[in-house]
Amino acid sequence: MHDPIITAADPLVLYDVALASRLLLGTARYPSPAILADAIRAARAEIVTVSLRREAGGSRAGESFWKLVRDLGVRVLPNTAGCRTAKEAVTTAHMAREVFATPWIKLEVIGEEDTLHPDVFGLVEAARILAGEGFSVFPYTTDDLVVAERLLDAGCRALMPWAAPIGSGRGLNNVFGLRALRAHFPDVPLVVDAGIGTPSHAAAVMELGYDAVLLNTAVARAGDPVAMAHAFALAIEAGRAAFRAQPMAPRDMAAPSTPIIGRPFR
Repeated sequence: MHDPIITAADPLVLYDVALASRLLLGTARYPSPAILADAIRAARAEIVTVSLRREAGGSRAGESFWKLVRDLGVRVLPNTAGCRTAKEAVTTAHMAREVFATPWIKLEVIGEEDTLHPDVFGLVEAARILAGEGFSVFPYTTDDLVVAERLLDAGCRALMPWAAPIGSGRGLNNVFGLRALRAHFPDVPLVVDAGIGTPSHAAAVMELGYDAVLLNTAVARAGDPVAMAHAFALAIEAGRAAFRAQPMAPRDMAAPSTPIIGRPFR
């Protein structure tokens, strides 16, 4: 482990909760619970996501997961993964609040099977219902500015736009769109969720000024998930530090890095 560059002096604030870590970690598809636990530690994650459909609260598997979470002292962000309608997502969120004892919910309403593209109409509908019922809603959405505005109007205080389709590892498919979203909503916490495949992708997102990154497949399916979790933690810290340092603007023409005073020959 190393001493973090980004500390509690630069907290991530989500629904009035201050966090030192800007890396959120999914808990699906790891080779074993022990590797999952080690990956969470290596990432120094303070929030982990979990699907109610995978972790039944009363089952033995659910009890084991809860013990792992309690031992690690991390916050759980339940999600509505697999839901195809607003009604289904709202019902799942209600169940998740009972099982995991938290009003936080990562809201997913999927509209297309091959890309797992969000159904933005159902997403806004479900967000409005859940926010009205006191949930702290984290909507998984696209980089569409109009959809983002509708979600904020519905009561969301954070957004989770994708960089690319879930599990694709393609990185930043639409840099222009991500830049525009950040510029239009400078004071809204933006957490990139989905499509990140390598630490360099995560660093690039943070350099754009995004507040955090949520990962699952890129870590869980790596050859060494624990080492990859550590690599992502480093990349996110580096990207955040670079953003705060105000990177130079790109230029079309070369510019000498060393000034020349006079000419030695004529």
